[in-house]
Amino acid sequence: MLELRALRCGYGLVEAVHGIDLNVRRGCITALLGPNGAGKTSTMMALAGRVAIQGGSVVFDGEDITRLSGGERTRRGMALAPEGRRLFADLSVGENLTVGGYTRSKADAARAQERVFGLFPRLAERVRQRAGSLSGGEQQMLAIGRALMSSPKMLLIDELSLGLMPAVVDSIFATLLALKAQGMTVLLVEQNVPRALRDADDVALLVAGRIVFTGPAQEARDSERLSALFLS
Repeated sequence: MLELRALRCGYGLVEAVHGIDLNVRRGCITALLGPNGAGKTSTMMALAGRVAIQGGSVVFDGEDITRLSGGERTRRGMALAPEGRRLFADLSVGENLTVGGYTRSKADAARAQERVFGLFPRLAERVRQRAGSLSGGEQQMLAIGRALMSSPKMLLIDELSLGLMPAVVDSIFATLLALKAQGMTVLLVEQNVPRALRDADDVALLVAGRIVFTGPAQEARDSERLSALFLS
């Protein structure tokens, strides 16, 4: 579904990611792991068209999208739930979802909203509530729901569990597994390494802007050396 080849990206003259190669398999959950400052968020933002790509290529669903704008990438089926959620705090839950579906017709957006409410019933209960007044878990549900409003082929999620209670994390991971069962491809940045290794199909470890391991999550779980590397 997604192929990164020698991807370099960063901010101005500062290069945060130094020529990484990564494949994300269709219909799978891939976890991008690494310490703070490794370049994980820079990679996700570059994929979404929000950080400059300084070199290399991004091929999505067979098409080179390296030079496309963020809006064009959304139209082709890539959507981001960013780190920190970045909701429109003064808008309602429903209005945030409407913004997420801006690339779709009214009929398609209405169907997407029903799908979101099916995945996250709590959002339906709070459809007229201000996003800024939601709990942290509800805000993360809304951030993912807003991304799903564009009916993406691939969902990018940056720091899913940050600041959330374990029960909420369990619920959201269950939703990701349900989306995967429906054919969704997911690229996930996650600080909870044991949980990511448990639920992901594939993992990649990014350290100081370079990929130092890619492979099946099972391999990382079963290898003492790799487990120590991931958990260090």
